[in-house]
Amino acid sequence: MIRLADRTKRLGTETAFEVLVKARALEAKGKHIIHLEIGEPDFDTPSNIKQAAKKALDDGFTHYGPAAGLPQLRKAIVDEVSRTRGIFVDADQVVVTPGAKPIIFFSILACVNEGDEVIYPNPGFPIYESVIDFVNARPVPLVLREDKEFRFDMEDLKKAITPKTRMLIINSPQNPTGGILTDADLRKIAEVAVQNDLIVLSDEIYGRTVYDGFKHSSIAALPGMQERTIILDGFSKTFAMTGWRLGYGVMPKHVAEMVAKLQINSTSCTASFSQIAAVEALTGPQADVEKMVEEFRRRRDAIVAGLNRIHGFRCHKPLGAFYVFPNITGTGKDSRMLADVLLNEAGVACLSGTAFGKYGEGYLRFSYANSLENIDQALERIDKAVHRL
Repeated sequence: MIRLADRTKRLGTETAFEVLVKARALEAKGKHIIHLEIGEPDFDTPSNIKQAAKKALDDGFTHYGPAAGLPQLRKAIVDEVSRTRGIFVDADQVVVTPGAKPIIFFSILACVNEGDEVIYPNPGFPIYESVIDFVNARPVPLVLREDKEFRFDMEDLKKAITPKTRMLIINSPQNPTGGILTDADLRKIAEVAVQNDLIVLSDEIYGRTVYDGFKHSSIAALPGMQERTIILDGFSKTFAMTGWRLGYGVMPKHVAEMVAKLQINSTSCTASFSQIAAVEALTGPQADVEKMVEEFRRRRDAIVAGLNRIHGFRCHKPLGAFYVFPNITGTGKDSRMLADVLLNEAGVACLSGTAFGKYGEGYLRFSYANSLENIDQALERIDKAVHRL
C-alpha cells in the first residue's frame, strides 16, 4: 500500500462537490433533486465566446503557450482591470491560470512561510483555510457577522493581527453570504494592511455580479495597496464558463514571476484556445452578462422572500454573488442535520453553513443559480420538510 505524505492530512475539500455526488446518486435511484448546492451559473456560455473558441481551434491555438498566459489575453486583462478598478497595471503583473483556485494556491505558496499566520473570512470559501493548513501556516478566522450584513468587525481584524500575520484574505462580493465590503470598510482594511505590512489577497471573482445599483470596488485602488495586493478574478461566474477553467491574478511583478514559475512546475500553462475565447469574453458584447445579472437579481428577490416565509428561517438580502445564507436557528436543528433532511427527504440539495467554517453553524447556503420555477418548487419542499420536523 502506498503511504501518503503527512501533509495530505492537512488538505481540506469543497463540500459542494461532495453534496453534488450524493445528489447525483439519489437521482440515479429515481429521486428528483433540485440543485441549489453548486455555485455554477445555469446559463450557457454566450455564443460569441464559443464561436471564438471554435475559430481558435481552427486557427491552430492547440499548442503550449507562455506560462503566464497568451499576450493578447494578458493585454485584455490589463485593459479590463485598469478600467474597472481605476488602477494602472501592465502585462508583467498578470498570470492566467486554469481556473481561479490556482491563484489562491500559488499566492499562498509563494508568499506564506510555515508558521506564518493568515487571516481569512469565516464563514468563507473553504479552499482558503485548506491551503493555509496545507502549507503549515496558521489559519486565523475572521468572523463575518449577520448583524453587519455579513461584513466583519474592524476591531476583530485588529485583534487578530500578531507579529506573525503575513496575509489577509478578503472576498467581496462574498461566498457563501453574498455580503459586500463597503468603500468605508475597504479604506479601513487598507489602513490596517499598510500599518502592519500585510499582503492582501482580494478575491473579486463575483465583482460583476452585484445588485441594487452597487458598484464593485477593489482595495488595490486605495493608496499604498497596489504594491501589496493580489487580485483574484476569472471567467467562470461572470461569463458562465465554469468548465472552461479560466482564472487570473493581478499582482506585483516579482510575485507574478514566482506564480508563473509555480504554474510551470504544475500545469505548464492554461489551454490556448480557451484563452482566445477569454479575450472575446472581455472585449466582446456584454449584453449576455447584463441579462444574467438581472435574472440573478429576480431570483434573489424570490428566494429571499420565500425563505423568510418559512418558519424558523431568517434570510438577509445579499447585494452580490448568487447565494443566500439564511439563519436557521429558529428551526432548532443544526445546519448539517437540516441540510441532510432537505436533500434526502425534500429533494433539495443545499450546503450546511459549516461547509464554510465553524462560524457557519446555524446557517444554510442556497445557490440561486437555478430557474425561478425550480426555486419556487424548492421553497415549497423546504417549507413542507420544516413543518414535518
